Amino acid sequence: MEVKEQKNNPLHGLTLEFIVKQLFFHYGWEEMGNLVNISCFKNNPSLKSSLKFLRKTDWARKKVEKLYLNTFH
Repeated sequence: MEVKEQKNNPLHGLTLEFIVKQLFFHYGWEEMGNLVNISCFKNNPSLKSSLKFLRKTDWARKKVEKLYLNTFH
């Protein structure tokens, strides 16, 4: 199988866990909940519960990825 390089994908090689941790260290749960209005950041947030939700919910994951790009790139 041929593997394509993803030169134009700034998220290539980053795990969802890495992205959420970096945002948490930068903003904290409360500010993340304000910036990305999803309940996993607002109601009793944890890394485990947030990752579980984001892995199942494509639209929410895309919002988190966009916040990461806007913050760090």
